[in-house]
Amino acid sequence: MTTIYDIAKRAGVSPATVSRVLNGYPDVREATRQKVQAITREMGYQPNAVARGLATKSSRTIGVFFKDHRNSGLRHPFFHDVLASFKDVVGQMGYDVLFFANEEPAAQSQSYADRARNRNVDGLLLLGVPRTDPGLADLAMSRIPCMSIDLDLIGPRAGYLTSDNVQGAIQAVQYLVACGHREIGFIGDQFGTKPGSDRLLGFEQALRQHQLPFRPEWVVAGDFTEPEGYAAALRLFRSQSDLPSAIFCVGDMMAIGAMRAARECGLTVGRDISIVGFDDVNVSSYVTPGLTTIRQRREEMGARAGQALLDLIQDPTMYPPVITVDTELVIRDSVAMLRDIRNVEPTHA
Repeated sequence: MTTIYDIAKRAGVSPATVSRVLNGYPDVREATRQKVQAITREMGYQPNAVARGLATKSSRTIGVFFKDHRNSGLRHPFFHDVLASFKDVVGQMGYDVLFFANEEPAAQSQSYADRARNRNVDGLLLLGVPRTDPGLADLAMSRIPCMSIDLDLIGPRAGYLTSDNVQGAIQAVQYLVACGHREIGFIGDQFGTKPGSDRLLGFEQALRQHQLPFRPEWVVAGDFTEPEGYAAALRLFRSQSDLPSAIFCVGDMMAIGAMRAARECGLTVGRDISIVGFDDVNVSSYVTPGLTTIRQRREEMGARAGQALLDLIQDPTMYPPVITVDTELVIRDSVAMLRDIRNVEPTHA
């Protein structure tokens, strides 16, 4: 294996000079730089990333901490596009992505910050980590460049990105109201995650705006999975003789589970019960009926989180950003039209 000592001997310079050329230091004569670079290519030298990281204090690696919903892993549709666009952005700048395993034995005794330092990553992305995680406070103050998605982690070097979950929930309720619905239920996480609590907040704001009742018995807790949406909807359908005409679910997979529960209870979605989701995952357009939902711009979320993290890594003086990405209503067939909405102007919060 070719080493920098072999290159130095061939070029007639010191190993330190070769190292400075390979690491991009400017204080090397241009003729020497070109000579060393030519010999490096000729000899097929591949720099050792670990050694280069020790020399430059940069590993060109970004760590990702990911916690899933009920062990669904990266199979949950929301995360595919977010991570793909994040990887594309950081990869274009020469960074690799390292996933930290949730079940790693050392995780029980080491904090997020400790594990990041042990792997010498230049920055971190957090996905799916609940607000209640006890390790977040230490990470927020660690001064490791960090961006989180759907988690309001704030610190000297920690910022976050989220969809406009409050406004998205308001869009969903406004559409239901425009379609003639006045009795609206809610299924979703309420306090454990920022998206869940923000979507409940938007739901409540929209009800107040339209002077509609908030019925606690129509608010059912659950996580973001299809089985939990199914179970939550069954609890609602079987425990109440007085049902809402429509249900807002805080995630599409929950909404799809609720649609299955409705069918089992003899209800036709889009006629007897209306359901709106949140995410616009790909499967939402293929279920029957097609799911009306609030679209999250997943590719934009991943790309903007990646660029923000790169900016934090490259500029130690940068103030960590808080980024909000707009949502949009996608109308399909899961909502019954109780009145003609062609001439109804939507209201804005």
